[in-house]
Amino acid sequence: MKFRPLGRNGPQVSALGLGCMGMSDFYGAHDDAQSIATIHRALDLGVTLLDTSNVYGPHTNETLVGKAIADRRDQVFLATKFGIVRDPANPLARGVNGRPEYVQTCCDASLKRLGVDHIDLYYQHRVDPNVPIEDTVGAMANLVWQGKVRYLGLSEASVKTLERAHAVYPIAALQSEYSLWTRDPESQGQLAACAKLGIAFVPYSPLGRGFLTGAIKSPNDFAADDVRRFHPRFQGDNFAKNLALVEQVKMLAAQKQCTPAQLALAWVLARGEHVIPIPGTRRIAALEENLGALDIKFDAEELAGIEAIFPQGIAVGARYQSEMMPLLNV
Repeated sequence: MKFRPLGRNGPQVSALGLGCMGMSDFYGAHDDAQSIATIHRALDLGVTLLDTSNVYGPHTNETLVGKAIADRRDQVFLATKFGIVRDPANPLARGVNGRPEYVQTCCDASLKRLGVDHIDLYYQHRVDPNVPIEDTVGAMANLVWQGKVRYLGLSEASVKTLERAHAVYPIAALQSEYSLWTRDPESQGQLAACAKLGIAFVPYSPLGRGFLTGAIKSPNDFAADDVRRFHPRFQGDNFAKNLALVEQVKMLAAQKQCTPAQLALAWVLARGEHVIPIPGTRRIAALEENLGALDIKFDAEELAGIEAIFPQGIAVGARYQSEMMPLLNV
């Protein structure tokens, strides 16, 4: 396993983490036994960074991860999140809560579900525009002083918010969506800001929610309750246009003698030593395939060829449904 530092002076974690969200929520049917086996295989292969959130399920993913690591806690750098509030009456609606008292309540509940005495990396899942970031991060810092949390992170925050938060207490990681077809953190400045400030950048969905693997051929490939059916990039003409881009990824992967998923992940890894992707999967075979990306290197000509096919903004359609877009880059 290769390792990268979580921030300039932070601990070493596996250069590829494991996103656990899809093991419990959003992407159709799930099998807890299969997911636990995948987590165990990841740990056996040297993956240390596991990523979950209280909103996944909600709550059930933390319980699952806690069960999986119950007798292997010393092998895990455990990340979870708070802040997104789901509406039981509207599956597509999301609220945000960054009030200090809510921070404390969420952390205590997550510790109980995970069955641990501390969280290694605690993220604010989305920035609350109605609460000063200084107040939220101050409450998160209190969790560090209480011994309940080791490091702090933000997710989908703007550069300005990241800088303000970092001035209150060192931010170890910023998690945002980033992949060949979601390059907003470049145009919005987060990728460069993290490098400048000594903050790890943790891309979620580095495989474009599975699209860049080449395995998805039609919207009908998704289960009826798969949230991707509601994402504009997976709908109508957008799907067809984006699928044509994936065909280009498959061509490049064949030339590189790797899989499309490995090529897409290797590109993300090549964006900087401070970049630590967390591809998610429920299957051991996909996990092992993803880890193969760690051995792939690109020369300047290869990177230029990828850039020519996937320049910033090439993907068609917004990355979330309209209800979620206002929560990004806050």
